[in-house]
Amino acid sequence: MTFGNTLRIKIIRFNIHESYFKGKAEFRESQYTINIQNERRGKVLRLPFELPNKKYLVRLSGPNGVSVEDYLPYKGESEWIELDSTPITFYMADHQDQFDTLEILLN
Repeated sequence: MTFGNTLRIKIIRFNIHESYFKGKAEFRESQYTINIQNERRGKVLRLPFELPNKKYLVRLSGPNGVSVEDYLPYKGESEWIELDSTPITFYMADHQDQFDTLEILLN
């Protein structure tokens, strides 16, 4: 869904693995795999659709007020939603089941 200049992606679930999170998300009535990991290859935002190559504010949030955000550069299309961000990954380790929304601010 797009609200003004923000893409909102519904988080269905996350599963924790040794050093990353993998789950399912829904955007425009399609489901995608979502993967969040630390910055092994630098900060990265990849999506299953094209955006201009620039940095975006990416925010994960939940109904109980929990949120974490980071600026990530768009690095091209992928079949998955991919976020490589150490701050987001570390925060998720303590709040894994509390997120229901991924927002990408387009301005």
